[in-house]
Amino acid sequence: MAALRVRDFRLLWAARTVSVFGTWLLVVAVPAHVFHLTGSVMAAGAALAAEFLPPVLLGPVAGVLVDRWDRRRLMVAADVLRAAAVLLLLSARDPGDLWLVYVALVVESTGTVVFRPAAQAHTPVAVGTGTALSGANALNSLTDGVARLVGAPLGGALMALVGFPALVVADAASYLLSAALIAAMSRREGGDKGGGVREDLAAGLAFLRSERTARSLLVVSTVFLAANASLSALLVPFGLTTLGGAGPVGLVMSGLGVGFLLGAPVSRVLVDRLRSGPLLATALAVTAVGFVLLFASTSLTSALPSAVVIGLAGSTALVVTQTTLQRVTPTDVLGRVGAVLFTGEAAATFVGALAGPALAELTSTRTTAYVACAVTVVAAAYATSTPSVHQPFAR
Repeated sequence: MAALRVRDFRLLWAARTVSVFGTWLLVVAVPAHVFHLTGSVMAAGAALAAEFLPPVLLGPVAGVLVDRWDRRRLMVAADVLRAAAVLLLLSARDPGDLWLVYVALVVESTGTVVFRPAAQAHTPVAVGTGTALSGANALNSLTDGVARLVGAPLGGALMALVGFPALVVADAASYLLSAALIAAMSRREGGDKGGGVREDLAAGLAFLRSERTARSLLVVSTVFLAANASLSALLVPFGLTTLGGAGPVGLVMSGLGVGFLLGAPVSRVLVDRLRSGPLLATALAVTAVGFVLLFASTSLTSALPSAVVIGLAGSTALVVTQTTLQRVTPTDVLGRVGAVLFTGEAAATFVGALAGPALAELTSTRTTAYVACAVTVVAAAYATSTPSVHQPFAR
């Protein structure tokens, strides 16, 4: 792969890989630890909700920092902050210490709010905007799929074997290793940039208003992710009541991960050969069909292939969106645009995760799932009107 021949990208990818795997080790472990301390399902759910606050509140400001400051140093600082935040979890030993868990999660998420747009903005700086960029994004998608497939179950298993503190230390170590790898990258950008935060925000918003492709992608991505979050929130209850229990639910989750892995090489080929608008619309439509088939299932036999289709199409949609945004957005505002996308993703996920179960209480799980699929089809239809990008954006 061409992207891996670039030293800076190899370091960035390795840093991102170790930190992502470290993070996924705690996806199950932290809520389980909170539930063990309190016996409260609400308290465990609040541990997940705490991570959504920084992206929603701080995303645009983080984008300004990413475009103003040296991104390499910013990522190193974010990793060190995340390591320190994770280690704070070791202090939560009884119900009275629960507030420390929430503080740790909010601070860790704040570091992620800075790291993600910085890494996304630095990728085209390292590899350019040609075919190496789509390869880099596909590789990141593949890494995310493996982490999703392996990390959370492995974290749950290791928690029983070595205990929660050992997982916390492993996650903190992954952030510090990531910081060391990024520090070894060459510095490609100039010094810190001047200007006010308000002016920088205004410039980023002005670009979104003027660039129809970026603006359309933001709308499509936000709508799709809200629908996807509502479907994801319904998946576990549906699996428990219809597919036969926690075992089938775990297999369906694995099917999603397998599809995500398959989607990485597929999207790598398609994103450079087909126009982005129709490709994104097709991926979203296939995702909606996959969810319809999944929630129409009455057994694992039909649910599992549907989950693989969902993962494959969803992965393709994410790679197309990210690669197209990187190609149409100039480097000096890419951090702000990426942060706005991240903010929309967090807000949409938060709203969708609440709206899906709420609507299901009023109607039914299947009816709500079909409504969310219809919303996804609407997003797909809108994507067809998005100006397509085929050739790499000329800087």
